[in-house]
Amino acid sequence: MNRNEFIRRSALAAVGTWLIPDFVKAYERDQINTFRTNDKVLVIVQFSGGNDGLNTLIPFRNDIYYRERPKLAIPETKVLKLTDELALHPALEKLRSWYDQGYFRFLNNVGYPNPDRSHFRSMDIWHTASDASEYRQTGWIGRYLDAQCSGTCQPYQALEIDDQLSLSMKGERVKGLAVSDPKRLYQQTKNPFYQELARANHEAYANVDYLYKTLAETLSSSAYIHAKTDVTSTTASYPTHELGRRLKTVADFIRSGVDSNVYYVSHGSFDTHVNQQPKQEQLLRQYAEALDVFMQDLKAQHKLDKVLVLTFSEFGRRVKQNASNGTDHGTANCVFLAGGNLALDRQYQAVPDLSDLDQGDLKYKVDFRDLYATLLDHWLGINSVSVLGKPFPGLKLA
Repeated sequence: MNRNEFIRRSALAAVGTWLIPDFVKAYERDQINTFRTNDKVLVIVQFSGGNDGLNTLIPFRNDIYYRERPKLAIPETKVLKLTDELALHPALEKLRSWYDQGYFRFLNNVGYPNPDRSHFRSMDIWHTASDASEYRQTGWIGRYLDAQCSGTCQPYQALEIDDQLSLSMKGERVKGLAVSDPKRLYQQTKNPFYQELARANHEAYANVDYLYKTLAETLSSSAYIHAKTDVTSTTASYPTHELGRRLKTVADFIRSGVDSNVYYVSHGSFDTHVNQQPKQEQLLRQYAEALDVFMQDLKAQHKLDKVLVLTFSEFGRRVKQNASNGTDHGTANCVFLAGGNLALDRQYQAVPDLSDLDQGDLKYKVDFRDLYATLLDHWLGINSVSVLGKPFPGLKLA
């Protein structure tokens, strides 16, 4: 097999998940180790597409809200009231009891300076924790792995339940692992095609070391995950939609004791330019259904206080509805925290000021990187400056 053929076949293998041969056993022996020093887990739920925060956490006392959204505003008689001024969308009913118990919390007016209304760019900013004018090639979770392990982490220490790895999970020296089905990934590593790769003289191809390193890391991680999760599975009854399956996989990993501090799942798309109400209602209902079962499952495992779920979207929507009964790309948004015993000061739950807008959009009051800094310093237990690249004051704890 010549160099070009190796690269071509390896590139094919990289589509979706890596499929790994057995030629890297020596590498595995050198790398397998446990560096986890914190038993707390962060689960990140990404609302892809820009969820409409104003119709999720509803300012039901505000006349401007109803004036600007004559066909989209949720009537006060239908909302789930949390405070004197804010309420949940009725599709989130299953989370109301968790809020009453203190296990479901919110932050409002979360964003960043000079907001970008492009899905891709704004998501990159959230993934990399960069300024709007800054372009970074590594994500904040990837840099967390880099900083935590000095380059010797295993990819399974940050798992994304998907077929592709998001930018947030990519560090300079360590990357998380994308896996949607651990059994399928493990079986794929047994493909005879990769035995041929195993016989290749890879030491002669120094310029493709990165490919071999990735193969090695994925092989060791897939074998580890398979061994861990092949024993037990949750008996909780998760919804059968995609988010339900993904959170069930996360619960199985946690139950099995997989040595990972971070899990990442996505849900959507929330890009509701047209006929917003039924689409957003369906997605929010699915979120509430899946998160409710997930938290019940964690509670049954006595791990609810050790697992914190962060839910965010790359931006909110504009205050005024459009002519298609939808909403267009906006800026600041609400963020949810569930489970965990990390409580933040109530000042971050302020009602959005709909009378003081920036070109029709909400003004942010909470920089999402202060939230990241708080999660890194007070939940994952690592100096946030080493991950974010500069100091952020963080948020005040309750």
